[in-house]
Amino acid sequence: MSGEQTQEQVGEQAGEQALEHLDVLIIGAGLSGIDAAYHVGTGLPGVSYAVLEMRDTQGGTWDLFRYPGVRSDSDMHTLGFSWRPWLAEQAIADGASIRAYLAETAAEHGIDTHIRYHHKVVRADFCTAGARWTVTVQRTDTGETMRLTAGFLFATSGYYDYAAGYTPELPGIGDYAGEVVHPQHWPADLDHTGKRVVVIGSGATAVTLVPALAGSGAEHVTMLQRTPTYVVSQPGRDPLVRRLRRVLPARVAARVGRGRSLVMHIGFYEFCQRFPDAARGYLRRMTARQLPPDLDVDEHFSPPYDPWDQRLCLVPDGDLFRALRKHSVDVVTDHIETFTPTGIRLTSGRELEADLVVTATGLNLLAFGGATLAVDGTDVVLPDTMAFQGMMLSGVPNFAFVIGYTNASWTLKADLVCSYVTRVLRHMDENGLRTVVPRRDPDVAEEPFLDFAAGYVLRAVDEFPRQGSREPWRLRMNYFRDRRVLARPVTHPALEYSA
Repeated sequence: MSGEQTQEQVGEQAGEQALEHLDVLIIGAGLSGIDAAYHVGTGLPGVSYAVLEMRDTQGGTWDLFRYPGVRSDSDMHTLGFSWRPWLAEQAIADGASIRAYLAETAAEHGIDTHIRYHHKVVRADFCTAGARWTVTVQRTDTGETMRLTAGFLFATSGYYDYAAGYTPELPGIGDYAGEVVHPQHWPADLDHTGKRVVVIGSGATAVTLVPALAGSGAEHVTMLQRTPTYVVSQPGRDPLVRRLRRVLPARVAARVGRGRSLVMHIGFYEFCQRFPDAARGYLRRMTARQLPPDLDVDEHFSPPYDPWDQRLCLVPDGDLFRALRKHSVDVVTDHIETFTPTGIRLTSGRELEADLVVTATGLNLLAFGGATLAVDGTDVVLPDTMAFQGMMLSGVPNFAFVIGYTNASWTLKADLVCSYVTRVLRHMDENGLRTVVPRRDPDVAEEPFLDFAAGYVLRAVDEFPRQGSREPWRLRMNYFRDRRVLARPVTHPALEYSA
Protein backbone atom coordinates (compact mmCIF):
# COMPACT_ATOMS: atom_id res chain seq x y z
CA MET A 1 0.00 0.00 0.00
CA SER A 2 2.78 2.41 0.87
CA GLY A 3 4.11 2.14 -2.68
CA GLU A 4 0.90 3.57 -4.18
CA GLN A 5 0.80 7.13 -5.44
CA THR A 6 -0.80 9.26 -2.72
CA GLN A 7 -1.72 12.44 -4.60
CA GLU A 8 -3.26 13.40 -7.95
CA GLN A 9 -5.08 10.13 -8.54
CA VAL A 10 -7.39 9.93 -11.50
CA GLY A 11 -11.09 9.48 -10.56
CA GLU A 12 -13.30 6.64 -11.57
CA GLN A 13 -15.45 8.65 -13.95
CA ALA A 14 -14.19 9.90 -17.30
CA GLY A 15 -13.13 13.53 -17.16
CA GLU A 16 -13.37 13.69 -13.38
CA GLN A 17 -10.93 15.98 -11.60
CA ALA A 18 -8.08 14.15 -9.86
CA LEU A 19 -8.88 13.23 -6.25
CA GLU A 20 -6.63 13.12 -3.24
CA HIS A 21 -5.74 9.53 -2.35
CA LEU A 22 -4.91 8.08 1.04
CA ASP A 23 -3.81 4.56 1.87
CA VAL A 24 -6.05 4.38 4.96
CA LEU A 25 -9.05 6.52 5.83
CA ILE A 26 -10.23 6.43 9.45
CA ILE A 27 -13.74 7.66 10.26
CA GLY A 28 -14.14 9.21 13.69
CA ALA A 29 -11.71 10.86 16.13
CA GLY A 30 -12.91 9.39 19.40
CA LEU A 31 -11.27 6.66 21.46
CA SER A 32 -11.35 4.13 18.63
CA GLY A 33 -10.19 6.59 15.99
CA ILE A 34 -7.17 7.68 18.01
CA ASP A 35 -6.40 4.02 18.73
CA ALA A 36 -6.62 3.17 15.02
CA ALA A 37 -4.45 6.13 14.05
CA TYR A 38 -1.77 5.10 16.54
CA HIS A 39 -1.62 1.52 15.23
CA VAL A 40 -1.61 2.57 11.58
CA GLY A 41 0.92 5.36 12.13
CA THR A 42 3.37 3.29 14.17
CA GLY A 43 2.79 -0.13 12.64
CA LEU A 44 2.82 0.91 8.98
CA PRO A 45 5.58 3.50 8.43
CA GLY A 46 5.18 5.34 5.15
CA VAL A 47 1.47 4.66 4.84
CA SER A 48 -0.62 7.78 4.31
CA TYR A 49 -3.71 8.16 6.46
CA ALA A 50 -6.25 10.72 7.64
CA VAL A 51 -8.90 10.76 10.36
CA LEU A 52 -12.21 12.30 9.30
CA GLU A 53 -14.24 13.78 12.17
CA MET A 54 -17.66 15.31 11.57
CA ARG A 55 -17.54 17.50 14.69
CA ASP A 56 -15.23 20.43 15.40
CA THR A 57 -13.07 18.63 17.93
CA GLN A 58 -11.78 15.19 18.84
CA GLY A 59 -12.95 13.03 21.73
CA GLY A 60 -16.14 11.48 20.36
CA THR A 61 -18.47 10.45 23.17
CA TRP A 62 -16.36 12.24 25.77
CA ASP A 63 -16.67 15.56 24.02
CA LEU A 64 -20.33 15.20 23.03
CA PHE A 65 -21.68 14.38 26.50
CA ARG A 66 -21.49 17.40 28.81
CA TYR A 67 -24.22 16.68 31.37
CA PRO A 68 -23.41 17.18 35.08
CA GLY A 69 -21.18 14.47 36.53
CA VAL A 70 -20.42 12.77 33.18
CA ARG A 71 -17.74 10.15 33.78
CA SER A 72 -16.48 6.79 32.66
CA ASP A 73 -18.60 3.75 33.42
CA SER A 74 -15.49 1.55 33.22
CA ASP A 75 -12.25 1.87 35.13
CA MET A 76 -9.67 4.00 33.32
CA HIS A 77 -6.93 1.39 33.59
CA THR A 78 -8.84 -0.60 30.96
CA LEU A 79 -10.65 2.26 29.22
CA GLY A 80 -7.29 3.95 28.66
CA PHE A 81 -5.01 2.72 25.88
CA SER A 82 -2.69 -0.22 26.52
CA TRP A 83 0.10 1.67 24.73
CA ARG A 84 -0.37 4.84 26.82
CA PRO A 85 -1.34 3.89 30.38
CA TRP A 86 -3.73 6.01 32.39
CA LEU A 87 -1.56 7.60 35.09
CA ALA A 88 -4.02 9.82 36.95
CA GLU A 89 -5.22 8.78 40.40
CA GLN A 90 -8.90 8.43 39.53
CA ALA A 91 -9.86 4.94 38.43
CA ILE A 92 -13.30 6.33 37.53
CA ALA A 93 -12.64 9.61 35.71
CA ASP A 94 -14.81 12.60 34.83
CA GLY A 95 -15.43 13.62 31.24
CA ALA A 96 -13.02 16.58 31.30
CA SER A 97 -10.15 14.37 32.45
CA ILE A 98 -10.86 11.84 29.71
CA ARG A 99 -10.98 14.59 27.06
CA ALA A 100 -7.64 15.91 28.28
CA TYR A 101 -6.14 12.41 28.19
CA LEU A 102 -7.28 11.90 24.59
CA ALA A 103 -6.02 15.30 23.46
CA GLU A 104 -2.62 14.76 25.11
CA THR A 105 -2.36 11.28 23.58
CA ALA A 106 -3.17 12.51 20.07
CA ALA A 107 -0.67 15.38 20.35
CA GLU A 108 2.08 13.21 21.83
CA HIS A 109 1.94 10.78 18.89
CA GLY A 110 1.30 13.32 16.14
CA ILE A 111 -2.18 11.98 15.49
CA ASP A 112 -3.77 15.42 15.85
CA THR A 113 -2.06 16.59 12.65
CA HIS A 114 -3.92 13.88 10.69
CA ILE A 115 -7.42 14.81 11.92
CA ARG A 116 -9.70 16.72 9.53
CA TYR A 117 -12.60 18.29 11.37
CA HIS A 118 -16.09 19.03 10.00
CA HIS A 119 -15.73 16.05 7.62
CA LYS A 120 -18.76 13.75 7.62
CA VAL A 121 -18.63 10.63 5.45
CA VAL A 122 -22.00 10.19 3.75
CA ARG A 123 -21.14 7.53 1.16
CA ALA A 124 -18.29 5.22 0.23
CA ASP A 125 -18.14 3.28 -3.06
CA PHE A 126 -15.63 0.48 -3.57
CA CYS A 127 -14.39 -0.33 -7.08
CA THR A 128 -12.95 -3.82 -7.32
CA ALA A 129 -11.11 -3.10 -10.57
CA GLY A 130 -9.34 -0.12 -9.02
CA ALA A 131 -9.09 -1.70 -5.55
CA ARG A 132 -10.08 1.51 -3.84
CA TRP A 133 -12.86 3.43 -2.17
CA THR A 134 -14.27 6.68 -3.48
CA VAL A 135 -15.54 8.50 -0.41
CA THR A 136 -18.09 11.29 -0.49
CA VAL A 137 -17.63 13.77 2.36
CA GLN A 138 -19.87 16.63 3.44
CA ARG A 139 -18.36 19.59 5.26
CA THR A 140 -20.53 20.09 8.34
CA ASP A 141 -19.43 23.73 8.66
CA THR A 142 -20.01 24.90 5.08
CA GLY A 143 -22.26 22.22 3.56
CA GLU A 144 -19.73 21.71 0.79
CA THR A 145 -19.46 18.20 -0.71
CA MET A 146 -16.11 16.76 -1.69
CA ARG A 147 -14.62 13.40 -2.62
CA LEU A 148 -11.39 11.54 -2.06
CA THR A 149 -10.15 8.00 -2.53
CA ALA A 150 -8.66 5.47 -0.14
CA GLY A 151 -7.19 2.01 -0.30
CA PHE A 152 -8.72 0.93 3.00
CA LEU A 153 -11.65 2.27 5.01
CA PHE A 154 -11.66 1.96 8.82
CA ALA A 155 -14.92 2.95 10.57
CA THR A 156 -14.27 3.94 14.20
CA SER A 157 -17.32 6.13 14.81
CA GLY A 158 -19.03 3.84 17.31
CA TYR A 159 -22.58 2.60 16.98
CA TYR A 160 -24.95 5.32 18.09
CA ASP A 161 -26.44 8.43 16.55
CA TYR A 162 -24.72 11.66 17.60
CA ALA A 163 -27.57 13.76 16.24
CA ALA A 164 -30.22 12.73 18.75
CA GLY A 165 -30.75 10.48 21.74
CA TYR A 166 -33.73 8.20 22.18
CA THR A 167 -36.86 9.60 23.77
CA PRO A 168 -39.95 7.37 24.02
CA GLU A 169 -43.47 8.64 23.56
CA LEU A 170 -44.31 10.69 26.65
CA PRO A 171 -48.10 11.09 27.04
CA GLY A 172 -49.23 14.61 27.82
CA ILE A 173 -45.76 16.12 27.35
CA GLY A 174 -47.30 19.07 25.56
CA ASP A 175 -49.15 20.04 28.75
CA TYR A 176 -45.99 20.22 30.84
CA ALA A 177 -44.93 23.79 31.68
CA GLY A 178 -41.40 22.96 32.84
CA GLU A 179 -38.22 22.23 30.90
CA VAL A 180 -37.39 18.85 29.31
CA VAL A 181 -33.77 17.95 28.46
CA HIS A 182 -32.07 14.89 27.01
CA PRO A 183 -28.58 14.30 28.48
CA GLN A 184 -27.03 13.79 25.06
CA HIS A 185 -27.57 17.48 24.33
CA TRP A 186 -27.28 19.20 27.69
CA PRO A 187 -27.55 23.01 27.33
CA ALA A 188 -24.41 24.76 28.56
CA ASP A 189 -26.50 27.49 30.20
CA LEU A 190 -29.00 25.22 31.96
CA ASP A 191 -29.30 26.17 35.65
CA HIS A 192 -30.83 23.49 37.86
CA THR A 193 -30.10 25.31 41.12
CA GLY A 194 -33.04 25.16 43.51
CA LYS A 195 -35.15 23.11 41.12
CA ARG A 196 -37.11 19.93 41.63
CA VAL A 197 -35.72 17.50 39.07
CA VAL A 198 -37.08 14.19 37.81
CA VAL A 199 -34.62 12.00 35.90
CA ILE A 200 -36.44 9.38 33.80
CA GLY A 201 -34.29 6.29 33.43
CA SER A 202 -32.20 3.82 35.37
CA GLY A 203 -29.14 3.25 33.22
CA ALA A 204 -25.58 4.54 33.45
CA THR A 205 -26.53 8.10 32.55
CA ALA A 206 -29.32 8.28 35.11
CA VAL A 207 -27.27 6.90 37.99
CA THR A 208 -24.56 9.42 37.13
CA LEU A 209 -26.86 12.41 36.81
CA VAL A 210 -28.95 11.87 39.93
CA PRO A 211 -26.21 12.29 42.58
CA ALA A 212 -24.43 14.94 40.49
CA LEU A 213 -27.55 17.13 40.27
CA ALA A 214 -28.32 16.65 43.96
CA GLY A 215 -24.79 17.63 44.90
CA SER A 216 -24.68 20.75 42.75
CA GLY A 217 -27.68 22.76 43.84
CA ALA A 218 -30.89 20.98 42.91
CA GLU A 219 -33.59 21.22 45.57
CA HIS A 220 -34.48 17.54 45.18
CA VAL A 221 -33.89 14.84 42.56
CA THR A 222 -36.08 11.83 41.81
CA MET A 223 -34.96 8.91 39.67
CA LEU A 224 -38.07 7.58 37.97
CA GLN A 225 -37.62 4.09 36.52
CA ARG A 226 -39.89 1.51 34.95
CA THR A 227 -37.50 -1.34 35.71
CA PRO A 228 -34.66 -1.54 38.25
CA THR A 229 -31.02 -1.90 37.24
CA TYR A 230 -28.15 -3.65 38.97
CA VAL A 231 -26.03 -0.91 40.54
CA VAL A 232 -22.51 -1.69 41.76
CA SER A 233 -20.27 0.54 43.87
CA GLN A 234 -16.55 0.76 43.11
CA PRO A 235 -13.79 2.92 44.60
CA GLY A 236 -13.18 6.07 42.58
CA ARG A 237 -9.45 5.62 43.18
CA ASP A 238 -7.85 2.19 42.99
CA PRO A 239 -6.36 1.51 46.44
CA LEU A 240 -3.94 -1.11 45.11
CA VAL A 241 -2.51 1.26 42.50
CA ARG A 242 -2.14 4.01 45.09
CA ARG A 243 -0.10 1.68 47.30
CA LEU A 244 2.02 0.39 44.41
CA ARG A 245 2.95 3.92 43.36
CA ARG A 246 4.83 4.34 46.60
CA VAL A 247 7.34 1.68 45.55
CA LEU A 248 7.00 1.34 41.76
CA PRO A 249 7.15 3.71 38.78
CA ALA A 250 3.73 5.11 37.86
CA ARG A 251 3.58 3.25 34.54
CA VAL A 252 4.39 -0.09 36.16
CA ALA A 253 1.76 0.49 38.85
CA ALA A 254 -0.79 1.41 36.16
CA ARG A 255 -0.10 -1.79 34.23
CA VAL A 256 -0.53 -3.87 37.36
CA GLY A 257 -3.82 -2.07 38.01
CA ARG A 258 -4.91 -2.77 34.45
CA GLY A 259 -4.16 -6.48 34.77
CA ARG A 260 -5.97 -6.72 38.09
CA SER A 261 -9.02 -4.91 36.68
CA LEU A 262 -9.13 -7.22 33.67
CA VAL A 263 -9.08 -10.35 35.80
CA MET A 264 -11.64 -9.06 38.31
CA HIS A 265 -14.15 -7.64 35.85
CA ILE A 266 -14.04 -10.44 33.31
CA GLY A 267 -14.01 -13.00 36.10
CA PHE A 268 -17.10 -11.47 37.67
CA TYR A 269 -18.87 -11.40 34.30
CA GLU A 270 -18.15 -15.10 33.80
CA PHE A 271 -19.35 -15.81 37.34
CA CYS A 272 -22.64 -14.02 36.58
CA GLN A 273 -23.09 -15.99 33.37
CA ARG A 274 -22.44 -19.37 34.96
CA PHE A 275 -24.08 -18.84 38.33
CA PRO A 276 -26.82 -16.22 37.83
CA ASP A 277 -28.73 -17.04 40.99
CA ALA A 278 -25.64 -16.77 43.17
CA ALA A 279 -24.66 -13.53 41.43
CA ARG A 280 -28.13 -12.09 41.91
CA GLY A 281 -28.03 -12.90 45.63
CA TYR A 282 -24.56 -11.39 46.02
CA LEU A 283 -25.55 -8.14 44.30
CA ARG A 284 -28.74 -7.89 46.34
CA ARG A 285 -26.83 -8.23 49.61
CA MET A 286 -24.23 -5.66 48.57
CA THR A 287 -26.93 -3.20 47.55
CA ALA A 288 -29.09 -3.70 50.66
CA ARG A 289 -26.14 -2.81 52.91
CA GLN A 290 -25.83 0.60 51.27
CA LEU A 291 -29.49 1.63 51.18
CA PRO A 292 -31.40 3.52 53.87
CA PRO A 293 -33.70 1.23 55.90
CA ASP A 294 -36.85 2.81 54.46
CA LEU A 295 -35.97 1.92 50.85
CA ASP A 296 -37.11 -1.47 49.55
CA VAL A 297 -34.18 -3.17 47.79
CA ASP A 298 -36.42 -5.66 45.98
CA GLU A 299 -38.75 -3.00 44.60
CA HIS A 300 -36.08 -0.58 43.39
CA PHE A 301 -32.82 -2.50 42.89
CA SER A 302 -33.73 -6.10 41.99
CA PRO A 303 -34.20 -6.35 38.21
CA PRO A 304 -36.34 -9.11 36.67
CA TYR A 305 -33.38 -10.24 34.51
CA ASP A 306 -30.11 -11.93 35.46
CA PRO A 307 -26.91 -9.96 36.13
CA TRP A 308 -25.15 -8.95 32.90
CA ASP A 309 -28.15 -9.69 30.69
CA GLN A 310 -27.86 -5.93 30.58
CA ARG A 311 -24.85 -3.85 31.56
CA LEU A 312 -24.30 -3.30 35.28
CA CYS A 313 -24.27 0.34 36.36
CA LEU A 314 -21.14 1.50 38.15
CA VAL A 315 -21.25 4.22 40.83
CA PRO A 316 -17.90 5.50 42.16
CA ASP A 317 -17.59 5.39 45.94
CA GLY A 318 -21.31 4.59 46.16
CA ASP A 319 -22.29 8.21 45.38
CA LEU A 320 -25.86 7.27 44.44
CA PHE A 321 -26.32 5.27 47.66
CA ARG A 322 -24.88 8.12 49.75
CA ALA A 323 -27.36 10.54 48.20
CA LEU A 324 -30.21 8.14 48.95
CA ARG A 325 -29.13 7.84 52.57
CA LYS A 326 -29.05 11.64 52.84
CA HIS A 327 -32.55 11.77 51.30
CA SER A 328 -31.39 14.43 48.83
CA VAL A 329 -32.62 12.03 46.14
CA ASP A 330 -35.19 9.28 45.97
CA VAL A 331 -36.03 6.51 43.56
CA VAL A 332 -39.51 5.70 42.28
CA THR A 333 -40.33 2.53 40.35
CA ASP A 334 -43.54 3.08 38.41
CA HIS A 335 -44.97 3.89 34.98
CA ILE A 336 -45.91 7.27 33.56
CA GLU A 337 -49.61 7.78 33.03
CA THR A 338 -49.30 11.34 31.75
CA PHE A 339 -47.46 14.59 32.14
CA THR A 340 -49.35 17.40 33.84
CA PRO A 341 -48.61 21.14 33.81
CA THR A 342 -46.57 20.79 37.00
CA GLY A 343 -45.00 17.36 36.66
CA ILE A 344 -45.79 13.68 36.08
CA ARG A 345 -48.74 11.56 37.15
CA LEU A 346 -47.91 7.86 37.56
CA THR A 347 -50.12 4.84 37.00
CA SER A 348 -50.18 4.27 40.76
CA GLY A 349 -51.88 7.66 41.12
CA ARG A 350 -48.82 9.32 42.66
CA GLU A 351 -47.79 12.71 41.26
CA LEU A 352 -44.21 13.93 40.98
CA GLU A 353 -43.85 17.70 40.83
CA ALA A 354 -40.94 18.84 38.72
CA ASP A 355 -39.42 22.06 37.42
CA LEU A 356 -37.03 20.11 35.18
CA VAL A 357 -37.42 16.67 33.60
CA VAL A 358 -34.35 14.85 32.24
CA THR A 359 -35.07 12.05 29.77
CA ALA A 360 -32.12 9.71 30.38
CA THR A 361 -33.94 7.18 28.23
CA GLY A 362 -31.13 5.89 26.05
CA LEU A 363 -29.46 6.12 22.68
CA ASN A 364 -30.35 5.60 19.05
CA LEU A 365 -28.07 3.10 17.32
CA LEU A 366 -26.56 4.05 13.97
CA ALA A 367 -24.05 1.92 12.11
CA PHE A 368 -20.94 3.61 10.74
CA GLY A 369 -22.19 7.11 11.38
CA GLY A 370 -25.01 6.62 8.89
CA ALA A 371 -22.70 6.35 5.87
CA THR A 372 -23.89 4.24 2.93
CA LEU A 373 -21.46 1.62 1.65
CA ALA A 374 -21.52 0.28 -1.90
CA VAL A 375 -19.45 -2.31 -3.77
CA ASP A 376 -19.19 -2.04 -7.56
CA GLY A 377 -22.30 0.11 -7.78
CA THR A 378 -24.52 -1.97 -5.47
CA ASP A 379 -25.41 -0.59 -2.04
CA VAL A 380 -24.49 -2.82 0.88
CA VAL A 381 -27.50 -4.00 2.89
CA LEU A 382 -26.02 -4.41 6.35
CA PRO A 383 -28.42 -7.12 7.62
CA ASP A 384 -27.39 -9.24 4.60
CA THR A 385 -23.76 -9.23 5.73
CA MET A 386 -22.04 -11.23 8.47
CA ALA A 387 -19.28 -9.88 10.67
CA PHE A 388 -15.92 -11.63 10.44
CA GLN A 389 -14.18 -11.60 13.84
CA GLY A 390 -16.55 -8.77 14.85
CA MET A 391 -14.60 -6.28 12.70
CA MET A 392 -15.08 -6.87 8.94
CA LEU A 393 -18.12 -7.45 6.73
CA SER A 394 -18.64 -10.40 4.43
CA GLY A 395 -18.52 -9.34 0.81
CA VAL A 396 -17.19 -5.86 1.58
CA PRO A 397 -13.51 -5.49 0.58
CA ASN A 398 -10.89 -3.37 2.35
CA PHE A 399 -13.18 -2.36 5.18
CA ALA A 400 -13.04 -2.76 8.95
CA PHE A 401 -14.88 -1.31 11.93
CA VAL A 402 -14.67 -1.10 15.70
CA ILE A 403 -17.50 -2.05 18.03
CA GLY A 404 -16.35 -2.32 21.64
CA TYR A 405 -17.42 -4.68 24.38
CA THR A 406 -20.79 -4.36 26.04
CA ASN A 407 -19.53 -6.14 29.16
CA ALA A 408 -16.16 -4.42 29.61
CA SER A 409 -14.23 -1.33 28.53
CA TRP A 410 -14.78 -0.33 24.91
CA THR A 411 -11.07 0.23 24.36
CA LEU A 412 -10.13 -3.36 25.14
CA LYS A 413 -11.88 -4.54 21.98
CA ALA A 414 -10.77 -1.49 19.99
CA ASP A 415 -7.12 -2.23 20.76
CA LEU A 416 -7.44 -5.84 19.59
CA VAL A 417 -9.21 -4.84 16.38
CA CYS A 418 -6.75 -2.05 15.53
CA SER A 419 -3.81 -4.38 16.04
CA TYR A 420 -5.37 -7.08 13.86
CA VAL A 421 -6.28 -4.67 11.04
CA THR A 422 -2.76 -3.26 11.06
CA ARG A 423 -1.37 -6.79 10.68
CA VAL A 424 -3.76 -7.40 7.76
CA LEU A 425 -2.55 -4.22 6.05
CA ARG A 426 1.10 -5.12 6.67
CA HIS A 427 0.50 -8.59 5.19
CA MET A 428 -1.04 -7.02 2.10
CA ASP A 429 1.82 -4.54 1.70
CA GLU A 430 4.54 -7.16 2.10
CA ASN A 431 2.92 -9.55 -0.39
CA GLY A 432 1.79 -7.12 -3.09
CA LEU A 433 -1.88 -7.67 -2.32
CA ARG A 434 -4.48 -4.97 -2.98
CA THR A 435 -7.77 -6.35 -1.63
CA VAL A 436 -8.98 -8.41 1.29
CA VAL A 437 -12.57 -9.53 1.74
CA PRO A 438 -14.24 -12.00 4.13
CA ARG A 439 -16.22 -14.70 2.34
CA ARG A 440 -19.25 -15.93 4.22
CA ASP A 441 -19.68 -19.59 5.10
CA PRO A 442 -23.21 -20.56 3.97
CA ASP A 443 -23.37 -23.28 6.63
CA VAL A 444 -23.02 -20.83 9.52
CA ALA A 445 -26.36 -19.86 11.06
CA GLU A 446 -27.23 -16.20 11.60
CA GLU A 447 -27.55 -14.60 15.02
CA PRO A 448 -28.03 -10.97 16.15
CA PHE A 449 -24.85 -8.92 15.97
CA LEU A 450 -25.20 -7.71 19.57
CA ASP A 451 -26.28 -10.44 21.95
CA PHE A 452 -27.44 -7.98 24.58
CA ALA A 453 -30.88 -7.27 26.04
CA ALA A 454 -30.55 -3.51 26.52
CA GLY A 455 -33.43 -1.50 25.06
CA TYR A 456 -31.24 0.61 22.77
CA VAL A 457 -29.85 -2.60 21.25
CA LEU A 458 -33.20 -4.35 20.82
CA ARG A 459 -34.71 -1.32 19.06
CA ALA A 460 -32.19 -1.35 16.20
CA VAL A 461 -30.28 -4.64 16.12
CA ASP A 462 -32.18 -5.79 13.01
CA GLU A 463 -30.60 -2.91 11.06
CA PHE A 464 -27.07 -4.10 11.83
CA PRO A 465 -24.94 -6.86 10.31
CA ARG A 466 -25.38 -10.38 11.61
CA GLN A 467 -22.94 -12.51 13.50
CA GLY A 468 -22.63 -16.24 13.04
CA SER A 469 -23.18 -19.23 15.27
CA ARG A 470 -19.48 -20.13 15.38
CA GLU A 471 -16.02 -18.65 14.91
CA PRO A 472 -14.71 -16.74 13.06
CA TRP A 473 -18.14 -15.25 12.55
CA ARG A 474 -18.81 -15.09 16.24
CA LEU A 475 -16.68 -13.67 19.03
CA ARG A 476 -17.43 -14.21 22.68
CA MET A 477 -17.53 -11.21 24.98
CA ASN A 478 -14.30 -12.22 26.64
CA TYR A 479 -11.15 -10.16 26.23
CA PHE A 480 -8.73 -12.97 27.12
CA ARG A 481 -10.32 -15.36 24.65
CA ASP A 482 -10.46 -12.71 21.92
CA ARG A 483 -6.83 -11.82 22.52
CA ARG A 484 -5.82 -15.41 21.80
CA VAL A 485 -8.05 -15.67 18.73
CA LEU A 486 -6.94 -12.38 17.21
CA ALA A 487 -3.26 -13.16 17.76
CA ARG A 488 -3.49 -15.93 15.15
CA PRO A 489 -2.14 -15.40 11.60
CA VAL A 490 -4.18 -13.07 9.41
CA THR A 491 -4.15 -15.67 6.59
CA HIS A 492 -7.49 -17.05 7.74
CA PRO A 493 -9.31 -19.32 5.25
CA ALA A 494 -12.33 -17.02 5.40
CA LEU A 495 -10.24 -14.04 4.27
CA GLU A 496 -9.79 -13.79 0.50
CA TYR A 497 -6.74 -11.76 -0.52
CA SER A 498 -6.09 -10.67 -4.07
CA ALA A 499 -3.47 -8.79 -6.05
